[in-house]
Amino acid sequence: MTVNGAPCSSRKLKAKEGDLVRIDVPEPETLDVEPENIPLDIVYEDDDVLVVNKPAGMVVHPAVGNLTGTLVNAIMYHCGDRLSSINGVVRPGIVHRIDKDTSGLLMIAKNDNAHVSLSRQLFEHSITRRYLAIVRDNIKEDEGVIDVPIGRDPNNRLRRAVNGIGAKRAVTHYRVLERFGKFTLIECRLETGRTHQIRVHMAYRKHPLLGDTVYGSKDQPFGLNGQMLHAAVLGFVHPVTGEYMEFRADPPEKFREILEKLRSGQVR
Repeated sequence: MTVNGAPCSSRKLKAKEGDLVRIDVPEPETLDVEPENIPLDIVYEDDDVLVVNKPAGMVVHPAVGNLTGTLVNAIMYHCGDRLSSINGVVRPGIVHRIDKDTSGLLMIAKNDNAHVSLSRQLFEHSITRRYLAIVRDNIKEDEGVIDVPIGRDPNNRLRRAVNGIGAKRAVTHYRVLERFGKFTLIECRLETGRTHQIRVHMAYRKHPLLGDTVYGSKDQPFGLNGQMLHAAVLGFVHPVTGEYMEFRADPPEKFREILEKLRSGQVR
C-alpha cells in the first residue's frame, strides 16, 4: 500500500482529504483440492448422508497452506462426485465443522437436498449435539447454562471472545459427570453452534478445557497437543425418510487414558 506514492503500513495510515491511497490486491490463490485415500471411521452411510467419527488432529476442510490430509480430501475419495455442492469445491458435503483437535461425530450431505435439510435443522437448533469435555478445576454445581454471546476477538483473529466483534447469541448447557479434584468431566449440549463455543464458554466460567492453550493455561499436563473435547452424540431427522436418527461415538484412546489416570487417583 502506498499513500501519495510513498509506502505505508495500514496500521500507520492516517489519510486526509486529497491523499491518493493505492492498494495492490494479490490474485486469489486457487485451491486445488484432490481426493486422498485416507481411512474413515464411518458410523453410518446411505445415499443421502454420511456420519463419520473424525479423529483429533484432522482438519475438516482445506485452506491455503493446508490443502491435504483433511476430512474433505478423505470423503472426496470415498464418495467421488456424490457430495453436495452447496459449499463449493473447497467444502463439498460439509454441513458443520468441529475444530482440528476436537474428535467426534460429523454429518456429511451427499446431495444438495440433504444439505438444505440438515442446514435448516442446524439453523432451527433441532440437531442433537452432545460433547464430552475434561475441564480444569472442580465445578461445584451439578449442571448449568451459559448464555452469553460470542464474536471475534478484537485482538486476535484466531480466537473468539465473549461479546466480541459481531457477537451472536451462544447457549451451552452443561452437566457434571465426574469430579477429580483438579479436573472435572462434563457433558455439554449445544443449543447454538458458534465457533469454539464450548471452549470460549468454559474459559469464561474459569474452567478452560484441559489441553486448550488458546483459551486456557499454556501448561500441558499428560503430554497433550490439543483440548480434551469429543463430539460424542449426534442426532438429526433424516432428510428423506423423516426418521430421527441418533449416533454415538466413544472418545479416542488418549481421552480414555487420561480418564483412567484421573479415576485411579494418579492426578489430584
